[in-house]
Amino acid sequence: MQPSSLRPYLQQIDMEVVSVLITLLLLPAFFLIILYKLTSFLSKTVHRLPPGPPGLPIIGNLHQLDTSNLSDHLWRLSKRYGPLMSLRLGLIQTLVVSSAEMAKQVLKIEDLVFCTRPLFTGTKKISYNNKDVAWSPYNEYWREMRKICNVHLFSLKQVNSFCFVREDEVFTMIDTIKNRISIKQEVINLSEIVMILMSNIVYRVAFGKRPYVYDDEQKEVRRFHELLLECQALLVNFYYRDYFPFMGWLDKLNGSMSRLEKNFKDMDECYQNLIDEHLNRNRPNEMQEDMVDILLKLKQNSDSSMDLTFDNIKAVLMNILIGGTETGAAVVVWTMTLLIKNPECLKKVQQEVRNAIGEKGKVHEDDLYKLNYLKAVIKETYRLYPVAPLLVPRESRDRCILDGYEIPKKTLVYVNAWAVGRDPKCWERPEEFDPERFMGSSVDYKGNDFELIPFGSGRRGCPGMTMGAVMVELVLSNLVYSFDWEVPEGTKEITTFATVGTVSHKKDALRLVAKVYDHVHGCCEN
Repeated sequence: MQPSSLRPYLQQIDMEVVSVLITLLLLPAFFLIILYKLTSFLSKTVHRLPPGPPGLPIIGNLHQLDTSNLSDHLWRLSKRYGPLMSLRLGLIQTLVVSSAEMAKQVLKIEDLVFCTRPLFTGTKKISYNNKDVAWSPYNEYWREMRKICNVHLFSLKQVNSFCFVREDEVFTMIDTIKNRISIKQEVINLSEIVMILMSNIVYRVAFGKRPYVYDDEQKEVRRFHELLLECQALLVNFYYRDYFPFMGWLDKLNGSMSRLEKNFKDMDECYQNLIDEHLNRNRPNEMQEDMVDILLKLKQNSDSSMDLTFDNIKAVLMNILIGGTETGAAVVVWTMTLLIKNPECLKKVQQEVRNAIGEKGKVHEDDLYKLNYLKAVIKETYRLYPVAPLLVPRESRDRCILDGYEIPKKTLVYVNAWAVGRDPKCWERPEEFDPERFMGSSVDYKGNDFELIPFGSGRRGCPGMTMGAVMVELVLSNLVYSFDWEVPEGTKEITTFATVGTVSHKKDALRLVAKVYDHVHGCCEN
């Protein structure tokens, strides 16, 4: 038979294959439509949900979300639909909380209902099957791990014991900037320098080593930073299997799972190397006990209330690395950004610090209690640019009534700290940067004042809040004390675009001109 005579048969076979493929693709879609219609009908008839934008079959409201700045997008939607807003993300019923009053309901009054975590693909993998503190569901395991963090890792005594590490690293950073200025490198990439600083502090406190030098090629620094950025991006990445259980195969098809596996493998290798170093009996004993030492001792302690595994330790290390390094660096950069954009506030905070410290040359931690305006500036930054603008998502453990609306069990809950910080019922001129609003005010960020919740509140509040706050205050006070800061010549505008991820970084690096301040003569050095 000639090839041309085969053509009709081949075309017929091709059409049959295409028909089968179309059928296979349409069948799951058909069942999903039926399931969506059924769940939507049951939700509307059984539950009186809060208002929200109308969605589409199957995907719900997913197509309406602007993920480039999700917290801001949800805040603007809440202006139309209210402080309790319902969304359907695929097959997941979702609640967005956007006011201080409703945040108090969720984080305090009904905290026990909303204190567990959703089981998402990214967080489950990177946290070793939810063995960490931040993403673990609310259960006995979480309570034991939280106790370990509060008693052994982040107690006030433990935080104070590492004061010399924080001061040593901050003073080294200040000297580095001065050295760069002396060789006419006046434009300082503050984003990069602060990231190195926070990495060094966290590494020394947690792992007993100082990994980075400021003036080397910094390839290792960039690789580590990129690894952390990738990790936190994957924590909030969209996975089909989370929202459409029958479509998980698409995560493999689009490369999401291989990307997740690669990052997990790279991070796991870092954790294992750190643990192996601490298990090495020939390890030089140059530092006091660090956090890995503490966790390994608890693992070996037969009297411990739980049997720690290496996976448990690695999961906690993940929380320390991302929670300590990323958040602290982001707060410092956002604060310096806002001060540069508001030069009168910058001058005022510099005057306060320089008057309080005088000619000492450095700001120490025991000086921080004097700096009330600096603390007000930091609070105002937390209000306008919370580094975790949607906090860590929660999930309802049971049915609950909020403001007359029924919230079903297993509802995904986002508390929008970005929106709460702009709640006009709590703040005058909410979109203006005005640190004066906190002068003489008792409002604080420790979880008791729900108009300012950058660290969350209740059972799931951040356990490392005290250490993070001290680091930020020490870094900022030394930066404004030691230097005068200006925008580089030719710079049109300092932008405030943010990255996507669990931690909201300034998207563009903050580059500023620094001039050394002479504390003896009260002017900048030439």
